[in-house]
Amino acid sequence: MTSNADIARALQELVDLLVLAEGSKQAFRVRAYEKAVAAVQSLPREAAELSAAELERVPGIGKSTAAKIREYVDKGSIARVTELRKRFPAEMMELMRIPGLGPKTVVMLRDRLGVTSVEQLKQAIADDALQGLPGLGTKSQQKIAIAIERLGLHGKDRRNPIAEAMGIASLVVDALAALDSVTRVQYCGSLRRFRETIADIDIVVASNSPQDVMESFISMSLVAEVIGHGDTKTSVLTATGLQIDVRVVKPSQFGAAILYFTGSKQHNIELRQRSIDQGLLLNEYGLEETDGGKVVASRTEASIYKALDLDYIPPEMREGIGEIEAAAERQLPNLIDVGDLRGDLHVHSTWSGDGRSSLDDMVAAAAGRGLEYIAITEHGEDLAINGLSRDQIAAERRELERLRLDYPDLTILSGSELNIDRHGNVDYDPDFLETFDWCVASIHTHFDLSEAEQTDRLLTAMENPAVSAIGHLTGRRIGHRPGIELNARAVFEAAAATGTALEINGHLHRLDVPSDLLLQARGIEGLKFVISTDSHHTSEFANLEWGVHNARRGWVERSSVINTLPFDEFLEFVNRKRN
Repeated sequence: MTSNADIARALQELVDLLVLAEGSKQAFRVRAYEKAVAAVQSLPREAAELSAAELERVPGIGKSTAAKIREYVDKGSIARVTELRKRFPAEMMELMRIPGLGPKTVVMLRDRLGVTSVEQLKQAIADDALQGLPGLGTKSQQKIAIAIERLGLHGKDRRNPIAEAMGIASLVVDALAALDSVTRVQYCGSLRRFRETIADIDIVVASNSPQDVMESFISMSLVAEVIGHGDTKTSVLTATGLQIDVRVVKPSQFGAAILYFTGSKQHNIELRQRSIDQGLLLNEYGLEETDGGKVVASRTEASIYKALDLDYIPPEMREGIGEIEAAAERQLPNLIDVGDLRGDLHVHSTWSGDGRSSLDDMVAAAAGRGLEYIAITEHGEDLAINGLSRDQIAAERRELERLRLDYPDLTILSGSELNIDRHGNVDYDPDFLETFDWCVASIHTHFDLSEAEQTDRLLTAMENPAVSAIGHLTGRRIGHRPGIELNARAVFEAAAATGTALEINGHLHRLDVPSDLLLQARGIEGLKFVISTDSHHTSEFANLEWGVHNARRGWVERSSVINTLPFDEFLEFVNRKRN
């Protein structure tokens, strides 16, 4: 059966294509289908089971959308999407990821200059061809060129944001796992290592019926083109140009295969060398004795690491940056697990202008997840459209009082996501700020300031006693907006000195603090983190898991994450700065 996730993916592609066709992200049709995506994601039952008439009764789904959902379920495609793909191919859609290029500008570049790809745009900039086009000039060219470099949009080296890759990989994994002939499935490669951008998706399947797996894979609706089809490996392209490779191995070889296809090149080189030093050979089929070929370990990754006298190395750490030496010396960090998290301290509801689930639903979802405490952090008043006035905060607090009675086992804090202005100031006056239980302060504007200015505004914000944490530190949107330039060392040291936690934002579009900066933060005494979801919908409490993956990739230890603490100890951390 076609899943809700698959339907939502198809509708989201329609949204993305319509942005170009309509020339605006705010066009009526675009907003209508965006609402439909959220509606399908929130459905408590499978949309594929509903008739068009039943779908029309779902809030957020109109008659036209219902017809397209049924079209997708019944035919495996949407004619309107197929039509728009021809007008706006994948390489042209990629231009929409570049800050400063709106849909009208992208279409203008095609119509005026014949530019339909990032490589062609880079050449047009090199030729100074953007000069004279409406809304574009020397400064615009420079900003676009810098954005292309910082986003990693480079021809064959093009990488896809993890949010896009994870969604597609999850659909494939779930579909293949449902086959009777399959015993295990795992996405591997840089996606399993939780890199923020992904070149292609590697999936390993354990099955004794590889032909069944391959036929099921190539029949999936997300497959736009089959570029290689064999007995045990098939490669396809999606409509957006993302390559997916599926390999089938025997169940007894599964551990060796996912180990081989997960590790970075350097990690695998070091593992193979360690095997050779011990008279063994390691490949995707198993760890074998050099003489005679007897298999020493293959079924699980843990058994292979153990046979090589290594502690188990989590997938996120397998980059060849010292983890094998640490595993050999029993010095791997005590990484955090999602089960260690007791609270979520960055949660929005429909009280915020961009929230998509009610306050009641958000609190119920947090309680259902087993959290011990949460902070409701609606946007501060200085954020245009979405921010809350003092009167609105007072009204929401009355709702929180009611919900505290309904959920006695969940501590509900009244918080705020404050906005850091260009000088480091935040919303509200000091007296009013003291009425909040918890405040996370974030950058939402002025992304083009210098490194010194960005660093200074963060340091100023951290000096504010009401600011308990800095949210999504760099402000990046992976694949769409580069993060701000900052002096990371200075920020880390100031956070430790002021008792301000740094948020590891678990939203797949952010994963901010980035893992490379987390690695730089190691060894700074007193530096604390908080892993938060930045939830705007009940489904986004799952972001805790993504935040944990990002923290593990940055070698963050459990002891440095404040929302692993029992509530009383967590409150002590907050009050130390305030007092």
